[in-house]
Amino acid sequence: MPVRTVVIASPQGLHARPAQIVARAAASGSSPVQIGRAGEEGVNAASLLSLMTLGVKGGDEVEVSGQEQVAVDAIADLLARDLDADV
Repeated sequence: MPVRTVVIASPQGLHARPAQIVARAAASGSSPVQIGRAGEEGVNAASLLSLMTLGVKGGDEVEVSGQEQVAVDAIADLLARDLDADV
């Protein structure tokens, strides 16, 4: 199972706007992706509420995992961008 560690670039973390962007991208992907803190069970990246319950702040490290490397990379690349700046 591919896993990629990424630092959250959005200064405010995964609040509603960035979490929604990530959830939409994950939901439209070809396979499920999970996001979680290292050593903890991940949550479904396609679930806005699940992402927000992680309490991830800017600068925190998370692990992105899934069955397909392409899907993992797509979500990890989103998290590595300041999604608040894209508004």
